[in-house]
Amino acid sequence: MTIFSKIIAGEIPSYKCAEDEKHYAFLDINPVVKGHTLVVPKREVDYLFDLTDEELAELTVFAKRVAAAIKTAYPCRKVGMAVLGLEVNHAHIHLIPLQSEGDMDFRKDKLQLPAAEMQTIADNIRKAFEA
Repeated sequence: MTIFSKIIAGEIPSYKCAEDEKHYAFLDINPVVKGHTLVVPKREVDYLFDLTDEELAELTVFAKRVAAAIKTAYPCRKVGMAVLGLEVNHAHIHLIPLQSEGDMDFRKDKLQLPAAEMQTIADNIRKAFEA
């Protein structure tokens, strides 16, 4: 069971931003910018492109809804999408609020935000998602 499956199951706490019956979105614990969100299928699959065509399409549409919520909660020029998948063997999409292309640089130092601020960010995204 991956760390993401444990998060989905509630065994590990997370800053939940959105959820439906097949998908879960939560803040990256080591964000590159405020609002950096991970979107995962609840079904544990290692590689994004191992999802069925239908699952991939549904995940992408769910991520689109989450991106719109991020943009509402944290106005930015755009929300970038990245698929890396090398650190956790569970398909996932990174959604990152962008003011510049440099905001997508995963090599830069990650933010260390207080728990209360992370919770506020997640709450704001979730409220925008549910609106």
